[in-house]
Amino acid sequence: MTPVEFSLLCFTGLLAGIASGLFGIGGGIIIVPLLAFFFQLEQKIASATSLVSMLLPVGLLGVWEYYKAGVVTQSHIKMGLLVSIGIFFGALIGSKLSIVLPTKILTRAFALLLIYVAIRLWLQSNKST
Repeated sequence: MTPVEFSLLCFTGLLAGIASGLFGIGGGIIIVPLLAFFFQLEQKIASATSLVSMLLPVGLLGVWEYYKAGVVTQSHIKMGLLVSIGIFFGALIGSKLSIVLPTKILTRAFALLLIYVAIRLWLQSNKST
C-alpha cells in the first residue's frame, strides 16, 4: 500500500467520521462512494470494506458473511481498519461542528451532500457493465 493510498483511506474515515458527527451518517453515504471513486472498488466490495471499518459496533456478522463468500479479502479488511482510524477522530470533529452550526445550514449541507453522491453514483453506473 502506498503512502498516498494509506492517507486517502484515513482521510475517507475522517470525512465519514465528520459526517457521522454532523449528520448521523457514514458508511453508505461517505465510505462506500469514496472507496468506489478513489479505489475503483465494486459496490459489493466497497460495502463489505465499509462494514470492516465499522466492524465492532455494527458490522462483525456482516463482514464475516462477506469474508466467507470471498467478496472481501484480508486486503479489504486492512483498508477498512485504516478508514476506522479516521472515523474515530472525524466523529469528534463532526459532532463539535454540529453543535455550533445552525440547524438550517446543517440540513441544507446534508441535502447537498445527498444530491452530490446521487449524481456521482448515477454517472458512475453508466460506466459499469
